[in-house]
Amino acid sequence: MSLPEVVSREEWLPARKQLLLREKKQTHERDALNADRRRLPMVRIDKEYVFEGESGRSSLLDLFGDNRQLIVYHAMFDPDWEKACPGCTASMDEAAPALFAHLNARDTNYVMVSRAPYPKIAAYKAEYGWTFGWYSSYDSDFNYDFHVSFDATKAPIEYNYKTLEELGEGWAGTTEMPAFSCFLRDGDTIFHTYSVYARGTEQSGDAYALLDMTALGRQEDWEEPKGRVADPGPAGPVF
Repeated sequence: MSLPEVVSREEWLPARKQLLLREKKQTHERDALNADRRRLPMVRIDKEYVFEGESGRSSLLDLFGDNRQLIVYHAMFDPDWEKACPGCTASMDEAAPALFAHLNARDTNYVMVSRAPYPKIAAYKAEYGWTFGWYSSYDSDFNYDFHVSFDATKAPIEYNYKTLEELGEGWAGTTEMPAFSCFLRDGDTIFHTYSVYARGTEQSGDAYALLDMTALGRQEDWEEPKGRVADPGPAGPVF
């Protein structure tokens, strides 16, 4: 791989300022996109889903905990596999406990869901020393309904809002893909607000990036975040 050209500070500065203009434009566009995402309509969830986790069987409502929002990372782990997808594994391995604390401070729970049976998930968690919530959807239609597991006898095959015909011949044999899905609850009523697939799953590396996918966003106008944890604080102005 070739390295960047070596220049003087005087030559470097105009190039850096030119790039800064593009960066500012991208930041403003991202802010506008996040606002539109918060205004996206939502869909009521009427189906009952059953998950298995460390404490036994849970409903989708249970996955919220005491929070109003839920973010699900659909981690690729086919029931026939002995290990989860390496890319999903790397993403989960980067999820520090503080990330979950910051999200909980914003009334948002964050969990992983895969189709592998829970004993496989539990063994994999133990291997990596992970303590976050990771649930099996093996006994439900959850993965199929949110188009991250693929079996035409269970649900029409769709990924990233494309049909099987649009996905093309190279899709044959694919059984699992990653995604994020976001949910909001009003009492015991649950709504699906957002799902992102493919390259969109690469945008979520910290609490703010995850919150930007949700209907309530960063909630920076709240007087005080829920819980006694270090608050990420406002993003600040864009200069």
